[in-house]
Amino acid sequence: MQESTVTIKGQTTLPRDVRAALGLSSGDKVRYVILDGEVRLMKARSVTELRGLLARPDQATVSLEEMDEAIAESARSSAGTHP
Repeated sequence: MQESTVTIKGQTTLPRDVRAALGLSSGDKVRYVILDGEVRLMKARSVTELRGLLARPDQATVSLEEMDEAIAESARSSAGTHP
């Protein structure tokens, strides 16, 4: 288990093993997620790094207009099924 001390300014140094595990380098940003009284620390990623993350090679690219139409069609279809 890794630990570090928090300074009076609320700062701490991430242990080398933690930086290595997250692939952190000088100047990188980290993100904190608080869940059920615990904090998860992760490397912050820019939107450009996420490009293609959900890509599926066997699935055709869909335009925004096609997405809007599919959503509208689904809404029209389900409108009659809800009480």
